[in-house]
Amino acid sequence: MDPSFSQPGIQSRNSIEDIWGPRTPYVHEWPVRVDVAADDDPERWVQSACVLCSNGCALDIGVKNGKVVGVRGCATDRVNKGRLGPKGLYGWKAIHSKDRITHPLIRRNGKLEKASWDEAMDLVVQKSKELLSRLTAHSIAFYTTGQLFLEEYYALALIGKAGLQTVHMDGNTRVCTAIAAASMRESFGSDGQPTSHTDIDYTDCLFLVGHNMAATQTVVWSRVLDRIHGPKPPKLIVIDPRYSETASKADAYVEKHVVGLQALEKTGSEHTTEKVEEITGVAATKLQQAAQIIGTTPTLLSTALQGVYQSNQSTASTCEINNINLMRRLIRKPGSSVLLMNGQPTAQNNREVGCDGESPGFRNHQNPAHFDELAELWNLDKIRIPHWNEPTHIENMLKDIFTQPELFVVCQDIYWTETVAMADVVLSDAQWGEKTGCFTTGDRTVHISHKASLSRGWRNSARTKKLAVSTRRIFLTRLLLGRYTATQGGQHGPLGVLFVLRGLQVYLAHIEACLTALNPVSQVYGISASLTPLNLQHKSSGE
Repeated sequence: MDPSFSQPGIQSRNSIEDIWGPRTPYVHEWPVRVDVAADDDPERWVQSACVLCSNGCALDIGVKNGKVVGVRGCATDRVNKGRLGPKGLYGWKAIHSKDRITHPLIRRNGKLEKASWDEAMDLVVQKSKELLSRLTAHSIAFYTTGQLFLEEYYALALIGKAGLQTVHMDGNTRVCTAIAAASMRESFGSDGQPTSHTDIDYTDCLFLVGHNMAATQTVVWSRVLDRIHGPKPPKLIVIDPRYSETASKADAYVEKHVVGLQALEKTGSEHTTEKVEEITGVAATKLQQAAQIIGTTPTLLSTALQGVYQSNQSTASTCEINNINLMRRLIRKPGSSVLLMNGQPTAQNNREVGCDGESPGFRNHQNPAHFDELAELWNLDKIRIPHWNEPTHIENMLKDIFTQPELFVVCQDIYWTETVAMADVVLSDAQWGEKTGCFTTGDRTVHISHKASLSRGWRNSARTKKLAVSTRRIFLTRLLLGRYTATQGGQHGPLGVLFVLRGLQVYLAHIEACLTALNPVSQVYGISASLTPLNLQHKSSGE
């Protein structure tokens, strides 16, 4: 049996049977409860955090004989106070999967075959240079995962947008939460969560829209359950087309999609509860009950997830959630705000640093001052940074072309996937627990995850380091210096290379050597040759 599918021998609870764990009722200060799962007693613990849902729970990785053998929740962390959900308790087992890709692959005569790092990287460089010479940088595209660190995302954004200057850069982190980002900009002038999980400790009312928190963020739901069982329980309003575990605990449950329970004054006067009932099928008494709670609660914490993001008129619907808090002035105060959830903590990473269809530091492509600043930081002429429209999204990159023979696909992954099967070059990599970096949780808490064990997909030997630098140094240096001219306007030509990246260790392991001549370019948001954590600057809604 594949060891990644076996139950841990040591565990504080079976989290498949007991998803949320025992209750610790409270108000204002969430009590500590440390969850543990391991196959053996660790010799040492390494600081890290879970990347498998947007909560980003802090944890320690247990290591024995150089191998990951378990995890335990971090008791001192504000996000989870020691708790872990099923994903956090068992996700580490995948490190030992038999399906790990442990070496590069190159497609020869229609079949993927094992290759050396020199062969793989030489082919990537060759194809990229051919396209840059024959077409433009817009013939090269990047599509990234939701599992990279802040440092990795930003280094790739620097390569793609400051070096290559291609508009084709996106990630599944944006696709997953594009609506959250768009509604944040619409309502508040900038993307980025304006709230904290600590608001759950103080709020008088939780308003969950299209968000089955009990299934998607199990540790956050544990926090809510502990509040509900505490001495001062908050009211809970749930809007969802399905009756779920979350809805079962609600004081008011609305079982249909309802946009704008408290509409803007201009149209609200025309929509009585009876008329809304006629349109939606939701009973007027339920609408009145929900409106009464929302309209009178002294504090309000509203959340949303895919039930809203993947619905009709989703951006407008999400803005209406924001509007309710704004109209009641229940924002930026303890227990009151809007928390538009992500799928994983690294989704916030990508939106922060612009390694997708966004711009670094939550900059707006329609604001000239934002790109004047970016050009100065990147040591480039502004005209050379893709800015004439919003960067291309994945839907435009992949439409009807992914499997066309003329498209050269470079896929970096840690497991064999359908994308790997279609790639021309496959690069193995280090995954969580096998490298060090930072990421941002759903409420913008920044955690660091330290390397706990050697990678099965990326060997950091002296010989590997030398080979990696020798095959990439000239290529990466030229890209980062931005010596290729980008075309302007909407005509970008055919797409020639698509990089599909899950991990980026292969590009970053020795990028320090490539940055020796790039001091003016590399000193951006704290990214230096040592790849220190980011210090992002956020714009106010008035800018």
